[in-house]
Amino acid sequence: MYYSSSNYEAFVHPRKPDGVERKTAWFIGAGVASMASAAFMIRDGQMDGSKITILERLPLPGGALDGIREPKKGFVIRGGREMEEHFECLWDLYRSIPSIETEGLSVLDEFYRLNKDDPNYSLQRATIERGQDAGPGGRFDLSESSQKELTEVFLATRESMEGKRINEVFSEEFLTTTFWMYWRTMFAFEEWHSALEMKLYLHRFIHLIGGLPDFTALKFTKYNQYESLVLPLYRWLLDQGVTFRFGTEVTDVDFAITADRKTATAIHWIAEGVSGGIDLGDDDLVLTTIGSLTENSDNGDQHTPAKLDQGPAPAWDLWRRIAAQDPSFGHPDVFGSNIPQTKWESATVTTLDRRIPAYIEKIAKRDPFSGRVVTGGIVTATDSSWLLSWTVNRQPHFKQQPPDQIVVWVYSLFVDKPGDYVKKTMQECTGEEITQEWLYHMGVPVAEIDELAAQAATCVPVMMPYITAFFMPRQAGDRPAVVPADAVNFAFLGQFAEAGTRDTIFTVEYSVRTGMEAAYQLLGIDRGVPEVVNSTYDVRKLLAATSRLRDGKELEIPGPVQQQVMKRIADTQISEMLTEYGLIS
Repeated sequence: MYYSSSNYEAFVHPRKPDGVERKTAWFIGAGVASMASAAFMIRDGQMDGSKITILERLPLPGGALDGIREPKKGFVIRGGREMEEHFECLWDLYRSIPSIETEGLSVLDEFYRLNKDDPNYSLQRATIERGQDAGPGGRFDLSESSQKELTEVFLATRESMEGKRINEVFSEEFLTTTFWMYWRTMFAFEEWHSALEMKLYLHRFIHLIGGLPDFTALKFTKYNQYESLVLPLYRWLLDQGVTFRFGTEVTDVDFAITADRKTATAIHWIAEGVSGGIDLGDDDLVLTTIGSLTENSDNGDQHTPAKLDQGPAPAWDLWRRIAAQDPSFGHPDVFGSNIPQTKWESATVTTLDRRIPAYIEKIAKRDPFSGRVVTGGIVTATDSSWLLSWTVNRQPHFKQQPPDQIVVWVYSLFVDKPGDYVKKTMQECTGEEITQEWLYHMGVPVAEIDELAAQAATCVPVMMPYITAFFMPRQAGDRPAVVPADAVNFAFLGQFAEAGTRDTIFTVEYSVRTGMEAAYQLLGIDRGVPEVVNSTYDVRKLLAATSRLRDGKELEIPGPVQQQVMKRIADTQISEMLTEYGLIS
């Protein structure tokens, strides 16, 4: 397998790999990583879809990419997905998946046209004092020392960041800046999370720094992620003959391991209470999604809090059994054994009449019933004790949604702190109480909050014990390679597998990338896997980011030095670029 970044590779149709007709593929987990990998095997590896089986414990595909209407509860979205144009593997996949909305278009065509005609941007990224604009007009408010800390982390080696927390490499001053508020709420970072992941995010998304205050670089689907992304891919795979076996919990995978060869030899499962499995040979590929962000998620309802489920976690227990067989299979307990530091809670609020949408419109500065961009991304209540954020995507967010309803997604990073109105932790709150807290920070008059929360909305809270498990501080080797060294017929997929490039977790792109790398390596597909965008090596992007991080202030160069520097660079492209990006005049 190799990487590429040119049209020369992007548009080529790979030749059929030798021996592909003899192979079968077994996928454990029906998340987007597995489904994408199966699609690449069919499209680029020319594998017969009938040779592919996907095993899934749940009754639906999609994993964390969900969106559903639960009887007697309401609409539920556990999380949202922010996308951008440089999700190279994702768009490589969806250029080949037919739209189920528009005849003759791919999902990518549909997505492209939607975001071209209705570009995303936020008109109010943050609020304070119950719905008032928090400002400060796109400023990051980074002092010279905070800028220096950010630069030092950016330039540090990857190895020097291993095992460290964010609050070990950044000062308390940095962690009070507007930049950190934008950053942590957009990406869901906590101060105790991995400094290495923070560094990797800086490199991966340096070209988006300028868009942090208004989300201009982000793109969103028309509907929820299940209907817009999962369903078209699922239907295409079914059309190719792929078998999905739902209600099947894989309990273990056996491996034969020698000094220079590792082979998966059997899969064990329980389906409808009956133990089963299959023996594997060298031509039987097994691709396992390890770990799970949404494992043991629990849904509450309008009158019931969501429970924190700390009991057996099948996806994590499976990885533990696999990892016990070889050190190269990763260390799951680095990520999945500290629920207090990996949990947070979200909630889906559905408004039932037009009273609450009036307050949404006041903050979003857009009509939420227009069918176009509403908030343009999350709005953070900066003075919320929960550090509460909320968003309204294009409506309707579900095809089944009545035209007079609005679906809102709410999440908080501090689920163990008492609220400002409710005086309870989010974890203790019913859906109605979470709605009360949200309405309070929306600026709804206090006298109206309880009535609106009870009669004008319904809310489904979701507690997710492992939602940020991948952000825990880690060392090299804690995540297994997508295809470990000496592996003959197996791969690991998803957010806890180590892709071979500079890509970052907590994105749909990362899951799809692991699926693509696995398919290309196991089948020997002769086509380059798209490289991660190289903005971290693009001097233009670096200068633009530097200017934005300085809130547009010019570089401060001492007088004598400035004279020498300016004299040396006068009438050069260096001077032109520094001027163009506002670093000198």
